[in-house]
Amino acid sequence: METVSNAQQCGQCRLRFMAIFAFLLAVLVSRAGAYDPLDPNGNITIKWDVVSWTPDGYVAVVTMNNFQLYRHIPSPGWTLGWAWAKKEVIWSMVGAQTTEQGDCSKFKGNIPHCCKKVPTVVDLLPGVPYNQQIANCCKGGVVAAWGQDPSAAVSSFQVSVGVAGTSNKTVKLPRNFTLLGPGPGYTCGPAKIVPSTTFLTPDRRRKTQALMTWNVTCTYSQFLARKNPSCCVSFSSFYNETITPCPSCACGCQHKNCIKSDSKLLSMVGVNTPRKDNAPLLQCTRHMCPIRVHWHVKLNYKDYWRVKIAITNFNYRMNYTQWTLVAQHPNLNNVTQVFSFDYKPLVPYESINDTGMFYGMKFYNDLLMEAGPVGNVQSEVLLQKDKNTFTLKQGWAFPRKVYFNGDECMLPPPDTYPFLPNSALSKSLPFRMFSLSVIFTLMIIL
Repeated sequence: METVSNAQQCGQCRLRFMAIFAFLLAVLVSRAGAYDPLDPNGNITIKWDVVSWTPDGYVAVVTMNNFQLYRHIPSPGWTLGWAWAKKEVIWSMVGAQTTEQGDCSKFKGNIPHCCKKVPTVVDLLPGVPYNQQIANCCKGGVVAAWGQDPSAAVSSFQVSVGVAGTSNKTVKLPRNFTLLGPGPGYTCGPAKIVPSTTFLTPDRRRKTQALMTWNVTCTYSQFLARKNPSCCVSFSSFYNETITPCPSCACGCQHKNCIKSDSKLLSMVGVNTPRKDNAPLLQCTRHMCPIRVHWHVKLNYKDYWRVKIAITNFNYRMNYTQWTLVAQHPNLNNVTQVFSFDYKPLVPYESINDTGMFYGMKFYNDLLMEAGPVGNVQSEVLLQKDKNTFTLKQGWAFPRKVYFNGDECMLPPPDTYPFLPNSALSKSLPFRMFSLSVIFTLMIIL
């Protein structure tokens, strides 16, 4: 009996060990997925400032700051949720609204804006009446990336909370925060009380402060957002006729809704109208990605070299506003000129300057249209050579990483990169340069 008992105890120990190991592994994977080496401090911080007490609760200004350098929240915008700690209700809101009111039948006279235990809040659309607005609200939930436009990387609303605590000691912080931006991918930590925010009066001669402040930090993980990449990269060069395409099924081939570029269905009314579930309508391609980034090594001068970058949209139901493209390459530490995009170096580590963000010029090409003849943007980049490191051999001229709208794109396998021909073939380079320029132009048009 003792032998059986010992064996059972050992079996239970093994099961417990495996359960603990699985839990720790899941925690490590989730944290690793949320860490971005190109933006190690990037997050969205949601700050609650209690600005006044009411007879049964408080009034708070909620501010969402996007501290991510190159990941913005596009249309249809953010959705914020939480769970109340007690039986709180929302009496009123300015600059935002809940998607559902919930059961408020126990209230007589004044009816709350929302009585749900777990409210879901969305931003108001532009153009609402002024008495429903607050500073930094009413942009349809669109929030710019901090590195692209810090002044637009913020969103705010005001909420009046009832049936709640009426002092710093009796207020219970909301729990279980969730953030969609606009889809999944964000994980939010618990609310934490922090030093009260200070405010300057309009004449900037007096400081006031919030009665109480707490922060919630949300981080993004591409692994939580989607199973497959959302973009891919292709390569070409002046010194080789080979064009390295995006990997086959780079973004998954499970999309059944794909349509050929010459299909008569594209002339139907409403084909470009977005769906409520944001389901894409992709052009049929071998890579099946909504976005393709093409990097073409165009010219090689004595002291400089030139690259052409083209971004093509293959989704007939989506255009991309305030798009961003991030590339990692050792020669980005010496960018001389970017012709048709805005450019900003990203230096998360002071000693390394090999990453840069490209984005559209305002009112010129900051809108990447849906798939079709105008569904692309492009620019050339002139870089100064570092003679100690520059080479066209072994794929050095191509980027190490590429991100579009904050998601990493799939690169081709290194052994498929366009290779540098031997000297015996160098005499044919001028013809190759001309032919590749023609092919590159046709790729963008098609």
